Amino acid sequence: MGLMDFIKKQFIDVIQWTEDVDGVLSWRFPMAGMEIQYGASLTVRESQMAVFVDEGKIADVFGPGTYTLTTRTIPVLTYLKNWDKLFESPFKSDVYFFSTRQQVDQRWGTPQPITIRDKDFGAVRLRAFGNYAYDIADPRAFHTKISGTRELYTVAELEGQLRGLILQHISDAIAQSGVPFLDLAANQVEFANALLKELGPAFEAIGLKLEAMTVQNLSLPEELQKVLDQRIGMGMVGGDMGKFMQYQTAQAVPELARAAGQGGGGVAGDAMGLGAGLALGQVLAKNLQEGLQQGPAAAVKPEEVMATLEKLGDLKAKGILTQEEFDAKKAELLKKLV
Repeated sequence: MGLMDFIKKQFIDVIQWTEDVDGVLSWRFPMAGMEIQYGASLTVRESQMAVFVDEGKIADVFGPGTYTLTTRTIPVLTYLKNWDKLFESPFKSDVYFFSTRQQVDQRWGTPQPITIRDKDFGAVRLRAFGNYAYDIADPRAFHTKISGTRELYTVAELEGQLRGLILQHISDAIAQSGVPFLDLAANQVEFANALLKELGPAFEAIGLKLEAMTVQNLSLPEELQKVLDQRIGMGMVGGDMGKFMQYQTAQAVPELARAAGQGGGGVAGDAMGLGAGLALGQVLAKNLQEGLQQGPAAAVKPEEVMATLEKLGDLKAKGILTQEEFDAKKAELLKKLV
């Protein structure tokens, strides 16, 4: 290099990042042919880390603080360039800054229902959504596996990958927790903690730390929501079978009578609805009376359930009950045998 070329060459004396743009995770210090002056100042603010990359290799990582850049502060760089201790010429390396601030209120959700395996109900389809927070804990891993040599890498660019990572681990989180699905549905904090525990290693593998995870809503399929409502109703009557059967009778008779009445129009439809209500009312009333006579602690006998199913089957065969109504009532009665 000639003397005039050396004089015209620009040198960098101060390296820093003011984070004047929100939502940036990684930012490459602009070099544009310039070289870092030996003895230059590196300023890394709180909630930042800096990575020196020389010839494609990470030379060193700096946490918050102010540093004077010499061969003593970057010993790995000295080794890579094969410098001796007296070498004091300018050098050129890529410097990447990383924001270690916590990225809060990041949203996740299931765009379509997902299927999980539950020990009580087998395959279950659910929807869920919530939010989470993370930060960069290992800039070396994040640079190597995620941001790379990009001039700028933002929160928005990472959002899709992290959301997919969460959805991928939902089923495993529920399985590892060992908590029945309905208990998770009733306690969203346990669900969130299970997700946090399951997702932690996956986030760490790409240089991130998952700081918080919340579940704001968990939508159950209609049939499972009915089961959950029944358990709640049972809890409200303190486990008294007689009172629970009375509660079910009061809920089921008007609903099924209306459903049957919708099968036809005019007088015929009204008569069918009335017939369904009366017939089903007689069946349930009989079971209710027997349950009350046996006392609060008595269990439902298998033969009583079978007799009820036979009567409901007759109603279905006559067209008074639909197949869906019969199946729903059959499932409800079989659960009482457990």
